[in-house]
Amino acid sequence: MASEKTKSLLARAKSLGFSDRQIAQLVGSTEDEVRALRKELGLVPSYRLVDTCAAEFEAYTPYYYSTYDTGDDEVRKTKKKKVMILGGGPNRIGQGIEFDYCCVHAAFALKELGFETIMVNSNPETVSTDYDTSDKLYFEPLTLEDVLHIYEREGCWGAIAQFGGQTPLNLALGLQKNGVNIIGTTPQSIEIAEDRKLFAAMLDKLGIPQPPNGLATNEEEALIASKRLGYPVLVRPSFVLGGRAMQIVYSDEELRYYMRHAVEASPERPVLVDKFLEEAIEVDVDCIADIGVGGETIVIGGFLEHIEFAGCHSGDAAMVLPPHSLGKSQIETMRRYTHEMACELRVAGLMNVQFAVKGKDVWVLEVNPRASRTVPFVSKAIGHPLAKLAAKVMTGKKLTELGFTEEIWPKYFSAKESVFPFSKFPGQDILLGPEMRSTGEVMGIGRDWGMAYAKSQMAAQPALPTGGKVFISVRDSDKPHAAKIAKDIADLGFTICATDGTAEVLEKTGLTVQRLFKVQEGRPNVLDLIKNGEVQLIINTPAGKTPRSDEVKIRTAAVLHRISIMTTLAGAKAAALGIKTLRERGLKVHSLQEYHARAGR
Repeated sequence: MASEKTKSLLARAKSLGFSDRQIAQLVGSTEDEVRALRKELGLVPSYRLVDTCAAEFEAYTPYYYSTYDTGDDEVRKTKKKKVMILGGGPNRIGQGIEFDYCCVHAAFALKELGFETIMVNSNPETVSTDYDTSDKLYFEPLTLEDVLHIYEREGCWGAIAQFGGQTPLNLALGLQKNGVNIIGTTPQSIEIAEDRKLFAAMLDKLGIPQPPNGLATNEEEALIASKRLGYPVLVRPSFVLGGRAMQIVYSDEELRYYMRHAVEASPERPVLVDKFLEEAIEVDVDCIADIGVGGETIVIGGFLEHIEFAGCHSGDAAMVLPPHSLGKSQIETMRRYTHEMACELRVAGLMNVQFAVKGKDVWVLEVNPRASRTVPFVSKAIGHPLAKLAAKVMTGKKLTELGFTEEIWPKYFSAKESVFPFSKFPGQDILLGPEMRSTGEVMGIGRDWGMAYAKSQMAAQPALPTGGKVFISVRDSDKPHAAKIAKDIADLGFTICATDGTAEVLEKTGLTVQRLFKVQEGRPNVLDLIKNGEVQLIINTPAGKTPRSDEVKIRTAAVLHRISIMTTLAGAKAAALGIKTLRERGLKVHSLQEYHARAGR
């Protein structure tokens, strides 16, 4: 038994806010040992209530916070069966508020089934922490220590970890080891999808291809893996949020710099090295399954084709549902792979798969047996609340009971576009890559793909122009393809402007081009046109892996003056189609319910 001095010191440390993990590190112990000692000494937090109605009338949805400074405990006891929902914690760029949408829908769904919902989240700027979302809210950090206290104090029947993104998912195994009933897809299945070796073994077993890849725990291993795979390679730390520290590298020098400055590799946290598939189309697939609760139904909510080529983080990419350029065989292959993986992982709830498609080949990039940031978009696009259905499945309901067994294939197009904070950071280059940078997203729906994309640009701002001047400056490899886009835009009555290199290629196709100086060469150049309000659309693809200073100036000026700018040919092609649709048909608006009435197989 610990001495009174130890108990007094430990009580003092907890009162000052030290976590069990911090204490363990300071005294050379483990978090589990500190927690066990603390419980043996009777040192557990009490919970105080924040009156959401300021004592004017009875508060039915109280907030709670923990404290070690008082023995008073104000938790209201009930006899209802309780389910804890773990939120996403503080919002960060790359976190995705879409996960909060899933937590909120889970609370609503569980209430419908008669459960008492216990929300755990520490972010006041979310709907999940609103007074009328859950039955009880614990405004606590998403840590193993704090979650365990709440689970035990409330006597919960189960906990949902797959709706709050990566933050609660990282806690799943630790919670399960400490007696928490993680409902839905098991933490073991989640570990298979997260662990590179286990995931590769599963795909080999199923005969599903993935891009050539390797693992590296140090710089030398990373160089060996990259030499075997061939550049370019995509490197990233394992268990990351929002693609943080993910990068495409093209040489040994870049890789060495990445390994020395961007990450800390270790056997516990290896760096993942993937062969980067250039000019491959990326596709997100969201599905729901009840295999893990004894069912046999798997339903794909939607196939989302990325507008940008693979390499742009899925949280930043513009997407369209249903796919507008993929063939039936490619879609059928992705459907078959998704069903096979959902069965193998025994998914109970949601699962997201990211594919890369190039020609007839389809590769699996990654699988997340949890809610993804595209779930709210897909749910609105098809008219079925996937997060609500998934929460009910986690409690043991079958999809046949819930009446959702058929894949929905809308007869209209839905476009997702991301919103970026670049206007708040002057001089920051707007080029997108594997690390997520968006802070929101919008949606456009139309009878055809062009109208849906045009509406998404109106919502994200700036909207696509319907006339004026277009400045085109693209890298050499893009010039032949840019000529077709330039002709489409010129046919709509736009004046084409370009610097000498691009202008020469465009003029050979019969286009009339207004030539401009490069920024470093003289005037008039495109920056003059931007400042004078003479250019309405810019198509500018980077000349190399390291952006040139004049390119960054052009892109920054476009953002500052709210000019529509496309940094990929795929985006430019979509913009040309959107402009054409607006010019030919004009803007037409219908309610979401009208579109849902047209949804079908």
